Amino acid sequence: MYDLHPSKPLNGNVYDGYPAIIEKLQEALAGYDHAVLTLDFYHGVSNENVLTELIDALSPNTILFADAAKKSEEEIQAILGRQITDDRVFGILTTEVLDSLFDPSKVEELRSHIGDGLTIIYGVGASLIHPGDVHVYFDITRWEIQLRYRAGMDNWGAQNYDDDILRKYKRGYFVEWRIFDRYKFKVLPDCDFYVDASTLGHPKMIDMDTYKKGMNLFSTSPFRLVPYFDEGVWGGTWMQEHFGLEPKEHNYAWCFDGVPEENSICLKIKDTLVDIPAINLVHAKPNHLLGRRVHARFGKEFPIRFDFLDTIHGGNLSLQVHPLTEYIQEHFGMHYTQDESYYILDAQPDAHVYLGLKEGVDFDAFIDDLHTSQETGCRFPDEKYINNIPVKKHDHVLIPAGTIHCSGAGTVVLEISATPYIFTFKLYDWGRVGLDGKPRPVNIERGKENIQQDRTTSWIMHNLIHREKVLEEKDNYTLERTGLHELEFIDTLRYSFDERVTIEMDDSVNMLNLVEGEAVQVVSPTQAFEPYTIHYAETFIVPASVQTYQLVAMNGPVKVIRAKIRK
Repeated sequence: MYDLHPSKPLNGNVYDGYPAIIEKLQEALAGYDHAVLTLDFYHGVSNENVLTELIDALSPNTILFADAAKKSEEEIQAILGRQITDDRVFGILTTEVLDSLFDPSKVEELRSHIGDGLTIIYGVGASLIHPGDVHVYFDITRWEIQLRYRAGMDNWGAQNYDDDILRKYKRGYFVEWRIFDRYKFKVLPDCDFYVDASTLGHPKMIDMDTYKKGMNLFSTSPFRLVPYFDEGVWGGTWMQEHFGLEPKEHNYAWCFDGVPEENSICLKIKDTLVDIPAINLVHAKPNHLLGRRVHARFGKEFPIRFDFLDTIHGGNLSLQVHPLTEYIQEHFGMHYTQDESYYILDAQPDAHVYLGLKEGVDFDAFIDDLHTSQETGCRFPDEKYINNIPVKKHDHVLIPAGTIHCSGAGTVVLEISATPYIFTFKLYDWGRVGLDGKPRPVNIERGKENIQQDRTTSWIMHNLIHREKVLEEKDNYTLERTGLHELEFIDTLRYSFDERVTIEMDDSVNMLNLVEGEAVQVVSPTQAFEPYTIHYAETFIVPASVQTYQLVAMNGPVKVIRAKIRK
């Protein structure tokens, strides 16, 4: 059965809940006559909850809120406004640091209040006021931040509580999370404790030795990310039925289970689950996780993304295109673009994808019809312009950036793609509105600048459909290369077997999914890590440091798709 909250066991010290955390911090502060306790927050951690449940219980002589030293909302907007942009969806990746958003005179004013006895400084940027005699970092998963945005939380320094969720997310993705991550990874090495504050009212704290042991564990053995699921206007029913999800008002459309920038990892310490944003692992152990050549090429970024799109008993995705490399670099400040592929995990008999332009299309008329549909609400004649290609289970459709595409109804798609995931220029959305009742953003003009007009039917069929090639075949074992296209940097290999295969990693992190069969076990031929069991449809990661591993089929034949960075 699909594991909805995978974890890895670790021996270490954990302090579960406020009473245990209070007791441990009192112990850590016991040797000081005068002490500063610095509680650094990632934005999204509840200031009010920590203040009432933890800080007040420690009975400090002085309490200082770090946010009081930040610049005004107008000053912050002046610094970040160009990167935030007026666009509803897209910003520009910022290079700002947190220090630039604090007022030096206000920082000095707060410092002047540090006095006798116990002073507690808390909030975003707390260690900019004082590094602390005891320093604690309160972290939160990216998905929990998004849920709190939806519940009314503002962006940091904006007080935009009622703003459109897309605008909140945009400001987070392009600006705030970049700034907060830079700060977090700068201060974490000097912290004494780390707190998982993702569950409101129930924090879990570990010491930094335990935190480092966790990073070592995940960077040297196979693991899964903690998945999350979200509803959507085109969502289906397959994931709910196969993964045992609780029904919601709308069908589940997405599952993110292979996106380290968004997902978390989970440590199980003395039966306590501690969630840590997976991006922390990427920054803590880039060479071990990614491999030296991948780290050298991409920096501290995880370049491969797996996620699910469910349209079984659902609808079509929006007709869309992703930006070319030069466009995403010039307009959004990203290093590389959103190359994609659709691996068809399951499909109904009439399933199809939309891919590429038909031969002889009048491109100007195509764009005019898109605009007419957008402006008047009339139906866009997709059959006149776009190829409708039947697909079946285990087909692999390749989608280099610049290729117009979308999945049709009746499929479960495992997206195997480059990590950027929000750079979708919607061209036509089938006359729908979002779950919030607002029209979903359409970007025809941006799309027009990126659609590759030569990717017509003949080119599509020759380059992007049924490109599987058998590399090795023997009794009960087949190895195929399924993609991706030569314009994309990811290599995908499919293993079909009923016993055991050995995989050499070639200094690249591997991301894999069990696309058919009940289960496989990931084992080390040298017993370097404990055997790790994977169930049907689960995505998993093998760090480059593993070098060699084996997959063992359990309870019958299996198929596994493997992605790595091409040399």
